[in-house]
Amino acid sequence: MKNWNANLPTSGTVPVNCGVFFDAPARRREIEALNQEIGRADFWQNPESAQRILAKRKRLEETIEQDEGLARRLSDIEAYFDLAREGESVEQDLKFEVVRLGDDLDRLETASLLSGENDRLNAIVTLHPGAGGTESQDWAEMLLRMYRRWAERRGFKFTLMDYQAGEDAGLKSATFSVAGEYAYGLLASEIGVHRLVRISPFDAAARRHTSFASVFVSPEIDENITIDLKPDELRVETYRSTGAGGQHVNTTDSAVRVIHLPTGTVAQCQNERSQHRNREMAMKILRSKLYELELEKKRAETEKLEASKADIDFGSQVRSYVLHPYRLVKDHRTKLEIGDTDRVLDGDIDPFIKAYLLSRRPSTAAPRSA
Repeated sequence: MKNWNANLPTSGTVPVNCGVFFDAPARRREIEALNQEIGRADFWQNPESAQRILAKRKRLEETIEQDEGLARRLSDIEAYFDLAREGESVEQDLKFEVVRLGDDLDRLETASLLSGENDRLNAIVTLHPGAGGTESQDWAEMLLRMYRRWAERRGFKFTLMDYQAGEDAGLKSATFSVAGEYAYGLLASEIGVHRLVRISPFDAAARRHTSFASVFVSPEIDENITIDLKPDELRVETYRSTGAGGQHVNTTDSAVRVIHLPTGTVAQCQNERSQHRNREMAMKILRSKLYELELEKKRAETEKLEASKADIDFGSQVRSYVLHPYRLVKDHRTKLEIGDTDRVLDGDIDPFIKAYLLSRRPSTAAPRSA
């Protein structure tokens, strides 16, 4: 315990303020008001409204539980401080709990920035390579791995729904879903064009190349949201699945592509074994994409999805990943820069997500480096 006691706070309290995330008394008042509304005799006359109210009460109750859980953990940490001042060897335990609490608070702060009606939903993500041929197709494959690793880090379920392999390397397109709380709200920050600068592994002269790939994210809508799809506005095609190998590749003509003719929106799936199941999943992707397009129209004035409408080329990127002549990942919207490119490409993109969410708060300046 040498030098440890000397650095402990003398007040006996842990310098962490959870009130920045929760206002428990206000939340309890909201729950009480909702309970009164739920208790009304005519509550279920409007089932859709009733479901929204019940969902809101559940979210508020979860917030209260989180607040109470944090209070218990803070109390435990304060007890560790008391034991340390008494000479007990608890330094490692204390450090572990403080770091763990800090990580959880960081996640809660990020969640507190997500208040959109669809932010809590699962996400459907589509990747497309842009200018650069094989280079960009390989770059799109790298992004696919990055998002898979990000999902794994968070404990989310990653499902590859469609994969079109590139001619020589990489992919022509890929669609996957990420299932987990706030998956859409978090991944919506990735919408736009991502740029890679590196020495090409496909260039015998070892020249530097710039590649582009686009990321589009839509919420996986639930069954309560109705999207009107008229049969005469759809073109359904079947084809044989192709890919780089693995369980997502099907060797029969069971892959399904559905095209919404009025908008040109395309959804396809080849991951399932049966044509019927692939069609069902493709229709699910299509409904989610069309729903996102409608949302985009309604909030066009905010320019929230402006990046997703840009050309996949120079000057339109939301983030650059530079591997040569130096190593740096920079988000052009928030100016956040991270030098550990391997860490980012291995799925650690939460700093960029959080910086983007913070940048949407008018009074908050985004961090410039990490």
